[in-house]
Amino acid sequence: MKKQLLLFLSLLGYFSLQAQPKKPNVLYILVDQWRAQSIGYAGDQVVKTPHLDRLEKESLNLRKTVSGMPVCSPHRASLITGQYPLTHGVFMNDVLLDSNRTSIAKVYKQAGYQTAYIGKWHMDGHGRSSYIPVTRRQGFDYWKALECTHDYNHSEYYSGDSPVKKTWETYDAIAQSEDVVSYLKAQSHSSQPFMLFISIGSPHDPYQAAPEKYRKMYEHVAIKLRDNVPLENRDKAIKDARGYYAHMTAIDDCVGQMWQTLKDQGLDDNTILVFSSDHGDLLGSHGAWNKQQPYEESIRVPFLLHYPKAFGKKGKKVDVLLNTPDIMPTLLGLSHLKVPKTVEGRDFSSVLKGKKKDDVAYTLISCVQPFGQWPRAKGGREYRGLVSDRYTYVKDLQGPWLLFDNRNDPFQMTNLVNQASFKWIQNQMDKALHMELKKRKDEFKPGLYYVKQWNYLIDETETVPYQKVNYQGIPIKDLSTGYPQNSQ
Repeated sequence: MKKQLLLFLSLLGYFSLQAQPKKPNVLYILVDQWRAQSIGYAGDQVVKTPHLDRLEKESLNLRKTVSGMPVCSPHRASLITGQYPLTHGVFMNDVLLDSNRTSIAKVYKQAGYQTAYIGKWHMDGHGRSSYIPVTRRQGFDYWKALECTHDYNHSEYYSGDSPVKKTWETYDAIAQSEDVVSYLKAQSHSSQPFMLFISIGSPHDPYQAAPEKYRKMYEHVAIKLRDNVPLENRDKAIKDARGYYAHMTAIDDCVGQMWQTLKDQGLDDNTILVFSSDHGDLLGSHGAWNKQQPYEESIRVPFLLHYPKAFGKKGKKVDVLLNTPDIMPTLLGLSHLKVPKTVEGRDFSSVLKGKKKDDVAYTLISCVQPFGQWPRAKGGREYRGLVSDRYTYVKDLQGPWLLFDNRNDPFQMTNLVNQASFKWIQNQMDKALHMELKKRKDEFKPGLYYVKQWNYLIDETETVPYQKVNYQGIPIKDLSTGYPQNSQ
């Protein structure tokens, strides 16, 4: 009788395990400086992105997604912690994200996932080419990464626990994608779910660095610039756009290859596939380049969420105001994992599934401390702002700075701040911003206050150094800039 009971309990346990649905895999494709407007499915008639266009037709397109602090390290730190920059302290590039933070990889790992990271990291703060020890990898096990490089054709990385630097054999986006393909093929034979990040350094400048095959595609194509590019910036903007688009088409092919591998290996249905960017690129709009600024070309990023098991394969446009800190809890929610209490972002998974009403009317954008490509000498300033479904409202330390009606003025060419007919919306958004800052315990002080609070070393441009010494003043042995010697 005892043997029969043991056999019954054993079979019960077996069938209980068999009945449990397999946890979804996660493949997160993160690119650098790709603005939401420059994709075929978003209406850009010049750039060639056939794979992303097809992916969009089978995905949720979260077309209102915002990079809350549109610059590299702050976005990445918020992405993997679910926290706002003043909480985790990474509000500038080239500083360290505390290795004791509760990260997305640590949560998935604890839930039985294999974790992997390939490509650009930019959260270590010990020089852009220095070895990153296991203790500072935030829970990622499989590791082929470098702190930061934009030398795409001579791109270095560290593999596993070895401190010996290696070099990707080709244009790094292609080589890294091929490594993802190998990883996916290996995982197709594993019963253990995986959570894999591939972080691609392009289409970030230098723009003229994509393989020749892709650059030739745009050599003689008529480039249509955005209406808000001033006449005096058009020649440079056209030249840069050709290279920017070449990078994008190269990446598009990589996305197609990775997605096809998911399908070929039978992983597509139960994998949460995300394509997104850390921030956009002004690329001449408003007479500026790169990011940090609160304009649409800088803050608005693509976000495709492909998960057939939960959402099917019929594409859908979704207008939730997803912000960077919301990504971690939303992925965890879709994976049926508990969101840690340390997370400040919002879990939109129930909203995306239609089980809960979306009640988010505004989302926060900010620049705690201007630096790097947007120093004070070029108009850089601290700001806090809100983006709604229709409006963008921004304050600097002097008071209201920008107000745009993005529906009627999509290129943000008319600043409505203090105009009598829009005073009501300005007052409404100002009150909402005050409440949001209060909730975030953000006193909106000058940037140097927070630099001092976190004890960061900065240079004469108020930028954290990353070549000779790091954010703590510790000498850096590897003096690589992360850019090719002949870059513009």
